[in-house]
Amino acid sequence: MASFVNISLPSSSFLSRWPPIRYHRSVSPGRVCFFNKISHPRLLLLSLKCSKNSESDPETSVPQPSSAGDVTNKLRAAIGGIGFLETAYLAYLKLTNSEAFCPIGGGTCSDVLNSDYALLFGVPLPLIGMAAYGLVAVAAISIQLSVEDLPLGIKKSDARLVLLGCTTSMAAASAYFLYILSTKFSGSFCSYCLLSALLSFSLFFITVKDLGWHEMQKAMGLQLFVASLVLITLNTSFAGSKPISSSLADVELPYYSPGITAPSSPFALSLAKHLRSIGAKMYGAFWCSHCLEQKEMFGREAVKLLDYEECFPGGYRTGTKMIKACTDAKIEGFPTWIINGQVVSGEMELPELARVSGFNESVQPS
Repeated sequence: MASFVNISLPSSSFLSRWPPIRYHRSVSPGRVCFFNKISHPRLLLLSLKCSKNSESDPETSVPQPSSAGDVTNKLRAAIGGIGFLETAYLAYLKLTNSEAFCPIGGGTCSDVLNSDYALLFGVPLPLIGMAAYGLVAVAAISIQLSVEDLPLGIKKSDARLVLLGCTTSMAAASAYFLYILSTKFSGSFCSYCLLSALLSFSLFFITVKDLGWHEMQKAMGLQLFVASLVLITLNTSFAGSKPISSSLADVELPYYSPGITAPSSPFALSLAKHLRSIGAKMYGAFWCSHCLEQKEMFGREAVKLLDYEECFPGGYRTGTKMIKACTDAKIEGFPTWIINGQVVSGEMELPELARVSGFNESVQPS
């Protein structure tokens, strides 16, 4: 309700000659009162105005951060952080030439990571991904903390447009790589590629929703330009790339046991028994021609005495990984011998095997 309050100034003041002045105020239970200056004949006095809170009076309202915007920025920062960690792991594998752990799809992840499509003008793609995800995460955190100047000199007022351009480029690149994965790596499954695509598309749609349809219409030209630039750059870089480098493409070999035709010499039999007695082991693959030649040197009888580990007992197809015993032994080629803790790679003559294993030749090879 409305009421009027009479306020008299102290008589000692020169203002006391003026009559009491009435102040209009709006009073209701639980409201907080504020004083504002108003004009009065020959005087500037204070007005008492009551307001329930800052939201009830537009003149005194203080902008409050939107809870929906907070959630959006936190979600963007979280997704950007996950993408940064994923690409950092892939960058480490690429720079150290390590094999990727692929929970689904066997060795396909390493096939893709080691292919020509993992480099953009000589720069490892995971490093570029790290920069993109990192920029999104830092920008989202800066907006959340109300930082005026974002990294790289970006103003807060331009932050959403920068995020839109960045996430548009990431989504366009992910769409291109999904096309490459389905056409150049047919039959392969790369879990890291699909995760990165999911993260990129999520960031794009979150940014679009946060910007709003009206602003999106204004920025449509920017999006088309960025997407076109990304696609042209990728297509130019990969124009001469091979579908899969350093891997067997579109190959499927059922397991078979190669037949050994040569008979075993006494020396080969004695050497085979010696190698087994000292715990020496040969690692090989059924499709490896050098493994077959190594076995032929021993002959069909002596081969049965060797401690031999087949690394692809279930056959081979694109993406198939070696069994755990071979990966634990860090086998990189076939055949590979481990003799007294020493790793010896490649096909070896029997006398050389005897020397390396410390075999005392009591029987000369025939």
